[in-house]
Amino acid sequence: MQVEGGCHCGAVRFFADINEEPVPALDCNCSVCRMTGFLHIVVPHEKFDLLTGRDALTSYRFGTGTADHLFCRHCGVKSFYQPRSHPEAWSVNAHCLDQMPELAIETFDGANWEQAKASLDA
Repeated sequence: MQVEGGCHCGAVRFFADINEEPVPALDCNCSVCRMTGFLHIVVPHEKFDLLTGRDALTSYRFGTGTADHLFCRHCGVKSFYQPRSHPEAWSVNAHCLDQMPELAIETFDGANWEQAKASLDA
């Protein structure tokens, strides 16, 4: 399934190829995801293409500084970012897709990141 999405103002636009349906999504309770309502769809780098807006993106890092949270500098929306948990993939915000696919939502205890990541890897 091919999906498109982007930020609120339209400066940032992306395309992603997602192979599963329903689409696996993670609902994380870490401080930044909880506060912004980010709903994660993990997309391998090679299945994601930034169509427009590279110059509109600004970065925010916190904690370990590993995750690169990318926001549109015009409207402030984080439509995708480089997560700490999946260094080989982008995390796309399901709420930023033009058309929401059917999702299979799992919770991810990002507030206790180390233990949650270990359970993903098990």
